[in-house]
Amino acid sequence: MSRANVNFKKIAEVQRKLSKRIVEKPLDISRIKTIGAVDVSYKKGKAKAAFVLCSFPSCEILKAKVIETNVDFPYIPTFFFLRETRPVLLAIRGETFDVLLVEGHGKAHPRGYGLASHIGLLLKKPTIGIAKKPLRGYPEGSLVKVGKAYVSVGNLIDLNSAAKIVEMVNENGYPKPLRIADKLSKGAEK
Repeated sequence: MSRANVNFKKIAEVQRKLSKRIVEKPLDISRIKTIGAVDVSYKKGKAKAAFVLCSFPSCEILKAKVIETNVDFPYIPTFFFLRETRPVLLAIRGETFDVLLVEGHGKAHPRGYGLASHIGLLLKKPTIGIAKKPLRGYPEGSLVKVGKAYVSVGNLIDLNSAAKIVEMVNENGYPKPLRIADKLSKGAEK
């Protein structure tokens, strides 16, 4: 898809509308048994998406897989979900988990609707947005820093629950399942 054919004003308006469908609610952390994580990296026109499933809270790796697909859209800040949704969905297809960590923002987005919110809305599962730095213009109170990670609500969770979960799987400043997914997406072995 060419960037020239995209009406970004319309897409931004859709993001604003969809942001109103995001549900923020506390999650009973004691009921979580598994946590998934997904990250995507890019090289030579290809996207590599890695999915990691861990036990919770011990964070033992239960499963890890990597898929490769063509990249359909260029990187455009705040429209990240247009590029990453397809690889993410391909990586997590058929997987089950209680909570999903997504490398990308959730509600901590200028329009309140980043990649983690989009994935959470599509899957109807609790999702947490994790990013290495905040975006400009994010809504006040929509993120919290846990270690080196900026945590925000994706969907079906509140910020307090999201921060607690990320703290529980934090290893060297970043959530362990996502750190592993990041390495796998870049070609590192388990």
